[in-house]
Amino acid sequence: MSHPDVAVVVLAAGKGTRFKSDLAKVLHRAAGRSLLRHVLEAVRPLGLGQVVVVVGHQADDVRAEAEAAGVAGLVTIVQEEQNGTGHATEVAMSAVGDDIEQVLVLPGDTPLLLADTLGSLLDAADAGHRASMLTIELDDPTGYGRVVRDDQGNVQRIVEHKDAGDDERAIREVNAGMYVFDRAVLAEELGRLDVDNAQGELYLTDVVEAFVRRDLHVAALVAPADEVVGVNDRAQLANVGAVLRERRLFELMRSGVTVVDPRTTYVDVDVEIGQDTVVLPNCILEAGTRVGSGVTLGPNCHLVDSEVEDGAEVTNSVLKQASVGPEATVGPFTYLRPGARLERGAKTGGFVEVKKSIIGEGSKVPHLSYVGDTTMGAGVNFSAGAITVNYDGDDKHQTVIEDGAFIGCDTMLVAPVTVGEGAFVAAGSTITKDVPPDALAIARSRQTVKDGWAARRRGED
Repeated sequence: MSHPDVAVVVLAAGKGTRFKSDLAKVLHRAAGRSLLRHVLEAVRPLGLGQVVVVVGHQADDVRAEAEAAGVAGLVTIVQEEQNGTGHATEVAMSAVGDDIEQVLVLPGDTPLLLADTLGSLLDAADAGHRASMLTIELDDPTGYGRVVRDDQGNVQRIVEHKDAGDDERAIREVNAGMYVFDRAVLAEELGRLDVDNAQGELYLTDVVEAFVRRDLHVAALVAPADEVVGVNDRAQLANVGAVLRERRLFELMRSGVTVVDPRTTYVDVDVEIGQDTVVLPNCILEAGTRVGSGVTLGPNCHLVDSEVEDGAEVTNSVLKQASVGPEATVGPFTYLRPGARLERGAKTGGFVEVKKSIIGEGSKVPHLSYVGDTTMGAGVNFSAGAITVNYDGDDKHQTVIEDGAFIGCDTMLVAPVTVGEGAFVAAGSTITKDVPPDALAIARSRQTVKDGWAARRRGED
């Protein structure tokens, strides 16, 4: 799809008081993206000539979020005083280029929108109409603007709930708040809006009636209610998050991923998973995570902005901005913190924590260890209870463990320190100086045995 002569206006200036939050409504996140980002991703495939985001509350933060999406043709404009949807659209029109022929208007809090539906809305406006809009039918339309049609089914006007009479409130077809307007006519009619209504605001909905008065037909498409729903509180935020995750899981399963129990699997919308990977129950995969093919994840894994390459296995573990190489194994009960990297075939096992370190190809950190600020070569054995002591109270320091080294149980490597290639460090050692290649380092007090001491203590002799 490509519509270079169409601009979209995204209304994202409101605070969202029903959220009871210090954060602007459109910045709240569902399934890994802000509400605003979901809307921008829905319009991205349309190939629009311009994307105008109207900001107001927390304008700088909302602007930054919009710009981070990287959508072509994006500009932001500030609505200093929030005086209704009509006023917000009028503010936006000052940023719309002269080469634009149609304007698509969308709320910034509708994360379930799909590009195909918006494409149909644009097609309807192109089919000899000067405007089009989306509507939905609700069993309980309370609070929504009603779509009033004539006897032939043509749209006549939209009446907001607070302004509607009893007959109009009985109408079940309501306005979804999404329109396509002829740019020139829209600009003219926005300048004629007034605040003669129950809320004392400039209603964009009044523009629809103005088009009809000018004998400009308004096409109305009935959309699925669960696609155009807005988010006004945290309960609705949770509901749309569930729908977004369900959509993504369905896409993944259709692409060859086994999800054993979708009901207990939480996957954000931008998570990527390769073919023949198996995701076991109780896994949470958050934004930015990439999983290769033939991987086994779970049960009980939490991955945040992390990468797991082909053939790896991650069990009962937490990964945050970490990277697991091909055929590596993680867990159970491993914590990979930011900057952790396991190379091919490496292993981190039970109750191991790794931070800002490389575990080399085929190296093993099997259990009960902490590895921080470390470069570990290939084929290293880092035995149970061994720790890299990387912090002196003021600064972090580096540990280097070269290929084939053996670190015995309960060893402290006090950084900065290097253990050379093929070297051995005896169990129970506290290493404060470099260990040369192929050397044996022992740093512990000599054992003393006093025969009969325990018996004498018990008074047996």
